[in-house]
Amino acid sequence: MSDDIEAEDIIQTLPLDHWHHAQGARMVPFAGYAMPIQYEGIIAEHLWTRESAGLFDVSHMGQLLVSSGSNESGVDDALEALMPGDFKGLGVDRMRYSLLLDDEGGILDDLMVTRRAGDFYLVVNGATKADDIAHLHEYLPEDITLNHLDEQALLALQGPKAVDALSRVCPGVESLVFMTAGAFEVAGAPVWISRSGYTGEDGFEISLPATAAEQVATLLAAQPEVKPIGLGARDSLRLEAGLPLYGHDLDTGIDPAMAGLGFAVPKRRRAEGGYPGAVRIGRHFADGPPSKRIGLILAGRLPAREGAPIFDGDTQVGTVTSGGFSPTLQVPIAMGYVAAGHADLNRALQIEVRGKRLDATIAPMPFVPHRYVRQGS
Repeated sequence: MSDDIEAEDIIQTLPLDHWHHAQGARMVPFAGYAMPIQYEGIIAEHLWTRESAGLFDVSHMGQLLVSSGSNESGVDDALEALMPGDFKGLGVDRMRYSLLLDDEGGILDDLMVTRRAGDFYLVVNGATKADDIAHLHEYLPEDITLNHLDEQALLALQGPKAVDALSRVCPGVESLVFMTAGAFEVAGAPVWISRSGYTGEDGFEISLPATAAEQVATLLAAQPEVKPIGLGARDSLRLEAGLPLYGHDLDTGIDPAMAGLGFAVPKRRRAEGGYPGAVRIGRHFADGPPSKRIGLILAGRLPAREGAPIFDGDTQVGTVTSGGFSPTLQVPIAMGYVAAGHADLNRALQIEVRGKRLDATIAPMPFVPHRYVRQGS
């Protein structure tokens, strides 16, 4: 769940802009904001997060509240009319990954949805948040209230030692398990913390007032397990975890079945429908989609990048949507879409890079196993 690096005429700054500069960050335009791409170096930051704990500034993401003063169940119905998730069955302080869909079932955005006591808390991608807000305003019933929490910052603390660092400054947070959340306090500031993230590692996302962001970031970075981490390592981590990136691996030309996101369309919703594109999506789940998202491991050391054509023999069968060199596995990896008849595991394919055909093999994702802390683990 992330965004394109892009140059824009007006670049906004985030609450931690001064802090990032003080930490030695190299800043780049990203989703309309000046954001850190790296501090010490992408590979070093990637490996640190895998081994310890990395602090990411994701305040460019959109944080929204959806509520109804008179009919709480009406919010469930309203969200289920726009997304294929089972929100009626979602418990308080529980969260789900979901998808905002257009009329044809194409993906407008991927997002996280949490039921809180009295409202739903949504986190949407930074580059799409203006369009998402406009879409929700247009299609939510008039009795449903949508609030953009534009005075909140958002930090992600990711890695196997994230719980050690965070519980030291926020006692009790260790009781959370993957995809649960709750209200806490850090350095006197009210925070909303979920045990979630987009790196494949254990970790947390911390929503807090923008005015407290620098104090909390400084406190966390002072913990021996923690270093600030930039966008470069965030991207390589999510690629190793097999997690799709909106605007690259997901867009309106892709539906949930093509993307391999069956868990985001649970059994009840497939049976009942009632969300945009339900007939088409249901048919693709039942009969198989025309193309499928796959993982690829390349031979040699040269990585394949977005847009590289994928061949089976002399026939182009697909396109790479994300790719890079895996710091953990020390091999090039990629994901992309290929025609369904060419998507079986271990199939040998070729990817054209710089005019050369590179051998590649379809591999299961995630490339690096997830290490989420679940109930009972």
